Amino acid sequence: MEFFDSHCHLDPMRYGEDLPAVLERARAAGVSFLNVIGTRAADSTSAADLAERETGVTAAAGIHPNDADDANDDEWHAIVKLVESGRVQAVGETGLDWYRDTASPERQREFFDRHIRLAQQAGLPLVIHTRESTDDVLAMLREALERGPLTAVLHSFTGTVEQAAEAVRLGCCLGFAGMATFRSGGAVRDVAVTVPLDRLLIETDSPFLSPEPLRGRRNEPANVVHTARCLALARGESLSDFAEATTANAKRLFHHR
Repeated sequence: MEFFDSHCHLDPMRYGEDLPAVLERARAAGVSFLNVIGTRAADSTSAADLAERETGVTAAAGIHPNDADDANDDEWHAIVKLVESGRVQAVGETGLDWYRDTASPERQREFFDRHIRLAQQAGLPLVIHTRESTDDVLAMLREALERGPLTAVLHSFTGTVEQAAEAVRLGCCLGFAGMATFRSGGAVRDVAVTVPLDRLLIETDSPFLSPEPLRGRRNEPANVVHTARCLALARGESLSDFAEATTANAKRLFHHR
């Protein structure tokens, strides 16, 4: 079986000299493919560099919504150049976060719109962060789709069944992370069961959101297998079929070569 961790952060700041061992453990666990996500220009560049060095790795470039107030036009232009260079396979992480107040709603909306338009212009998928903001994110996606095609993934999804259905209608994929494995994660699992298999992705969001039974430790891509096993069981599917489907979904979305 092969697994695809569709959303992880593996920049040197977070993993340092341990990164080769992290990648080795992922491959030993059957996690053959990783999508490494940028949150600022620096780690977006690191993600692109890693994708060029390592087999099975793709990269995304973007500015996280919580950092929208700190990012200036020079940093945004660096993201645009990365996307235009062809070195990344997705735009993001972007979106809206109404849980934290580290960035103003106005600036978050402005940067989310910039990322949407960049993804549409480049023909690349959009990686979206939502926290207590799913309805507003979906509204902006509906507006964007009136301009032209757009593919997207709502990563680490924790919305409702109704929001998931609307996202699917808009052509989105939904990514599920370690929260689906928590004892308190029944609502997340209930939503995951309703998502069509061809729109479902698995992720770690490393180094965050370690799944059961590893909560409290630094997360890493090898642990996506725990989430896959939990969701396959909840959906009544074999782990091998679930792994094959979610890996194919991520390869298709991120144009994995």
